[in-house]
Amino acid sequence: MNGSRLPQPPRAMGGAMGNSRLVGAGIIAFVVLVVLTQAFGSVPAGYRGVVLQFGATTGAVKQPGLYMIMPFAQHVVLVNCQIQAYHAQSVEAASADLQDVHTGVTVNWQINPEDVVYVVSVLQNDIVDRVLQPNIQESIKSSEARYTAEQLITARALVKKLADDTLAARVAPYHVNIVATAFTDFQFSPTFTEAIEAKVTAEQNALKEKNNLLAVQYRAQQRVAEAEGQAKALYLRRVQLNPLILTDEWIQKWDGKLPTYTGSGSPFIGLPQIQTGPAK
Repeated sequence: MNGSRLPQPPRAMGGAMGNSRLVGAGIIAFVVLVVLTQAFGSVPAGYRGVVLQFGATTGAVKQPGLYMIMPFAQHVVLVNCQIQAYHAQSVEAASADLQDVHTGVTVNWQINPEDVVYVVSVLQNDIVDRVLQPNIQESIKSSEARYTAEQLITARALVKKLADDTLAARVAPYHVNIVATAFTDFQFSPTFTEAIEAKVTAEQNALKEKNNLLAVQYRAQQRVAEAEGQAKALYLRRVQLNPLILTDEWIQKWDGKLPTYTGSGSPFIGLPQIQTGPAK
């Protein structure tokens, strides 16, 4: 048979079939992974998940934790329900006396968790641009327009309360709660600022001069009172003095030594004569 061999099946064909099986298994695994990724997810703490189906809200809301949805047909939009802060660097307004005012404002706000479907379907989950920013502007302008520029400084608490109440009323229809607001800065025109500083300086100088005048008047009154007291004491002393008192004072001051005299004069010349017997 001339050592002839039987034909062998090509090995390359068997290898190709094995590779095809591996590729197919890889594709299936990838599809399963994608399906699982689409079907499962999680909602962080402080958030709510609004379920959309083909882009429309279903009304279903996922609580914090793991969830499962229909892959590819549904997806979840996360809505932050925690207290958030919005900063307005400079809100331009005008006071009642037409002074330009630039106000820095910080607003702490929060979405009601039970209203997240409305927030997604109506507001497209965009509270800042659609609700907060325009209403903060209008609230600050309307509140500051009721006070003069000077009152905005001296009655800041009243202005803030009015702005708080106005803003809360304006955003309430959008299911947004205003937790707190704070005025971080008040800036006026340079001319008005200089005028305020000049007024404060003048008032301080006037108060200083007034205090100086009061001090001078007080010292003058003290001197008058002191002089009147001395005059009154001297007058009372003169009225109450009599010969007996004078003699008593001289005796109290006498050292007990009689003066030495030559002649017949009395050492007590000049002293008032005291009558000890009955008057004649």
